[in-house]
Amino acid sequence: MLLRWHGQVAVLTLNRPDKLNSFTRQMHAALQSALDLAEAGGARALLLTGSGRGFCAGQDLADLDFTPGHMSDLGELIDSCFNPLIRRLQALPLPVIAAVNGTAAGAGANLALACDIVLAARSASFLQAFVKIGLVPDSGGTWFLPQRVGMARALGLALTGDKLSAEDAERWGLIWEVMDDTLLAEQALALATQLAAQPTRALAAIKQAMRAGATQTLDAQLDLERDLQRELGASHDYAEGVNAFLARRTPRFTGA
Repeated sequence: MLLRWHGQVAVLTLNRPDKLNSFTRQMHAALQSALDLAEAGGARALLLTGSGRGFCAGQDLADLDFTPGHMSDLGELIDSCFNPLIRRLQALPLPVIAAVNGTAAGAGANLALACDIVLAARSASFLQAFVKIGLVPDSGGTWFLPQRVGMARALGLALTGDKLSAEDAERWGLIWEVMDDTLLAEQALALATQLAAQPTRALAAIKQAMRAGATQTLDAQLDLERDLQRELGASHDYAEGVNAFLARRTPRFTGA
């Protein structure tokens, strides 16, 4: 796992290129540690990508035990590794961008979808590979897919295990934007830098409200919007934003 800083942007790179950045327990621990360092270091935006020709191929099957009578407990693996990671990415109070630079398969595809904004290289692809080995999509796949592309397409992707191109993923609304391979790293960093300069408390509240809206009633959502707006309306960044607008100058947001 690599952690680099570009100003207040923390760039996390999955770094097992020879294995398409597939997960082992050690890699999970390294990613969680990198997230700890990013938060402790005051990151205002997070950019997640992969090294080599793939973003992430999901779980490394070679890291599991297939010995009869001693087979790895996949439920325990998910409970201890994948679910905490997905929950953490969703709950981070800062924008999280995935730059999908190649294959995103299985839990690797859903890791990308757990991020707030997904950019992809034109050569990238998304694959719900679980059915190929007799499993169900995990790491939030059965939640993210229907939410973003509808039940018909979600079921099609999950039941067939067919590869989805980056361009189709953009067309279907699964991801935010697809771009030429040579531009991905630069454009992803530019977006992360742009978001890092924004009022991060508001960005965190937007994430909270949008995700709550997927399961709440309209009445409950209206109340949440009121509560969040009341809180943000008393913040330093709100006052700074208004004063900068009135003075026709660039605001200087601090996250306070």
